[in-house]
Amino acid sequence: MTDLAARISAIVDAAFDDEVAMVAALVKCPSDNPPGDCAVHAEVTAKELEARGFAVERHVVPKALVEANGMITATNLIARRVFGSGGPTIALNAHGDVVPPGEGWTADPYGAEIRDGWMYGRGVAVSKCDFATYAFAILALEKAGVPLNGVLEIHGTWDEEAGGEIGPKWLLDEGLSKPDYAVAASFSYAVVDAHNGCLHLEVVVEGKSAHAAIPYTGVDALEAANGVLGALYAFRKSLASKVSATPGIGSPQMTVGLIEGGINTNVVPDKVALRLDRRMIPEENAEAVEAELRGVIEGAMKAFPAAHVTVNRILLARPLTPLPGSGKLSEAFRRRASEVFGEEIGVKGLPLYTDARHYADAGVPIVLYGAGPRSITEANAHRADERLPLEDLRKATKVVALALADLMA
Repeated sequence: MTDLAARISAIVDAAFDDEVAMVAALVKCPSDNPPGDCAVHAEVTAKELEARGFAVERHVVPKALVEANGMITATNLIARRVFGSGGPTIALNAHGDVVPPGEGWTADPYGAEIRDGWMYGRGVAVSKCDFATYAFAILALEKAGVPLNGVLEIHGTWDEEAGGEIGPKWLLDEGLSKPDYAVAASFSYAVVDAHNGCLHLEVVVEGKSAHAAIPYTGVDALEAANGVLGALYAFRKSLASKVSATPGIGSPQMTVGLIEGGINTNVVPDKVALRLDRRMIPEENAEAVEAELRGVIEGAMKAFPAAHVTVNRILLARPLTPLPGSGKLSEAFRRRASEVFGEEIGVKGLPLYTDARHYADAGVPIVLYGAGPRSITEANAHRADERLPLEDLRKATKVVALALADLMA
């Protein structure tokens, strides 16, 4: 272990109880999205950072814009630390909004219970822990007295579960931050430089209602929608033949996640709406994917000429692909993670989508790295008993500090 690594390790270890306490405080404050009333959690996060010596900027997103994105309140945070003079500005992004806890928990979703070295709670792994990972990594660099040049910014945002349009994208669009590089929250056992994109479409099939005693006088929207569903599921089988060249990504996926419609049991349905989720691998073009899906839907509707279909785009999140400069980030985090964890940590992609794409869309090279177990499944992310191994939090904090030191040396 080098002298720098030894110093950073000792500093992180000495402050670790306080770091765990910060994570617990963030878990104990609900920030479910939906409904997306997240300003309170942003204020709790700001105060936790301020209690540890950070000056925190609070940027309240205009109410009309918040509501247009399906939320109630949203405040973004920026906490800056300047080292030396010149050098790169590196943004470290974590999001504080979480999916609702749902059923099946064996622990209080807002209790931050520690059991066998794991902390349990909604958002503990995705991604409330990384506010602490990044904050205590920065504090360790300061205490270590490492001669560095550059600016480190913690970006706290609260709309990842709603698409990130009023979080990272808004901060960048408003010119509130102009980073040269960025790092986004993730897990500890891989550096991520690519991930899937996502397309959400709403398919509305309209017919004509009629009494169930004389259904032939109406146009059955559900029958037509069933034709669309059959065509979509048949099409889905073809996606397995496409496999991304990026390790960890796999094939494109498609899910019909919501169906609603009908008036009553004894009435021919006049309208049925479907919501579908199409995950896109980095090699795919979003516009071509959407056009293909629309073609499948319109083709199925030809068998039901009396019905009408409307297809609305709800969300388009483009895939994340490496930008020039992201290799420098990947190598710094990969090398330091391999040292700290004592095993080879690789660079790969993820089959989900994140706020990282907003930085890449703005031309900012970005990778994902943070505290967490080996997989989303092991973390119970987005399901009951979400959990974080505290030893991974400790080690990831050391990795982040050392990688940042390399990048700002």
